[in-house]
Amino acid sequence: MKLTKTFKAFFENEKSGGIILLFVTILSLYLANSSIQVPYVAFWEKEIAGHSITHWINDGLMTIFFLLIGLELEREIYHGELSNIKNASLPIMAAFGGMLVPAAIFLALNYGTTTQNGAGIPMATDIAFAIGILSLLGNKVPASLKVFLTALAVIDDLGAIIVIAVFYTTSISFLNLGIALGIWGLLFILNRMKVHNLIPYLIGGAIMWYFMLNSGVHATITGVILAFVIPFGDGGEKTSSYRLQHFLHQPVAFFILPLFAVANTALTITENWHEGLNHVNTYGIILGLVVGKPLGILLFSSVGVTSGLCMLPKNLKWAHILGAGMLGGIGFTMSIFITVLAFKNPEIIVFSKIAILIASFLAGLTGFLYLKYILNKKTNKG
Repeated sequence: MKLTKTFKAFFENEKSGGIILLFVTILSLYLANSSIQVPYVAFWEKEIAGHSITHWINDGLMTIFFLLIGLELEREIYHGELSNIKNASLPIMAAFGGMLVPAAIFLALNYGTTTQNGAGIPMATDIAFAIGILSLLGNKVPASLKVFLTALAVIDDLGAIIVIAVFYTTSISFLNLGIALGIWGLLFILNRMKVHNLIPYLIGGAIMWYFMLNSGVHATITGVILAFVIPFGDGGEKTSSYRLQHFLHQPVAFFILPLFAVANTALTITENWHEGLNHVNTYGIILGLVVGKPLGILLFSSVGVTSGLCMLPKNLKWAHILGAGMLGGIGFTMSIFITVLAFKNPEIIVFSKIAILIASFLAGLTGFLYLKYILNKKTNKG
């Protein structure tokens, strides 16, 4: 399978970004538990215009991350893995399984408790980390596995965005929401009028973000819906969509996501941190990501292929799908993001983040070792 130039650029950026994410996460955890613990944690909690620095990163800068996800999703739909229904159906089915089974496991353990609102936490896959781990396996990885995991993670993120919009929106200001959607409508008209200059779209997007922020619907949704009014054209290198996507890759991979990781892992690990592990919320997160993800992805993929809805690429085996499912259990960015929306209790948020870090580490390690074994076995046979 030949990989397109755009996909290769995306994969390379995400690969490097995943390695940086790992480094800054370890650094942040170290600083939050070092001799500068107090000023370090206090810095991220410092308020600017009524919101903490962490809040501005989560609601502001992460909108740019979601804009990039939207642009990548649009490209996949028009020219990528999702443009052909037979090709798209496998990662779509896999993503559904990878979201529903972990959520079901979490709810089975937490339904009726104060933490049941966290069902969305184990549903997400971190694209940067998952691809970063896969890239460590080198050239032995089949191209179709790279495409499958990337498409799966992108669809997974879209699912997480829908979950955020539907389940983690509290009170809605219909006036502000109406103004935001009205601005989106004007930008759509500009798109239909073939206005290709990015400036009105970006200015309109910033204003739309402000009203969405004050509507009650999570402001980051602005990034996704804005992506779909940016002129796509033929998808070539001169189009507005391509230029913006190409421009955003590196700032997102090397600045926004690492900053998000640093701000959200400034966790003070107290002496009783292990007490939080003995809780149904922690069990739900860890089992959802480590067990539910690979189980759901493999099960739904199998059902899709068996029923004739999907087609397994020629050079992919079920062992590869299981390995991708294991890497899908690296929730990190989106799981932490949903945690902050799901819970108000600071202690539960901290324990949930610790559970996400443990689960993501286990998923990444098992996925890497399993795929390395599978790929080496194939090489030795060859």
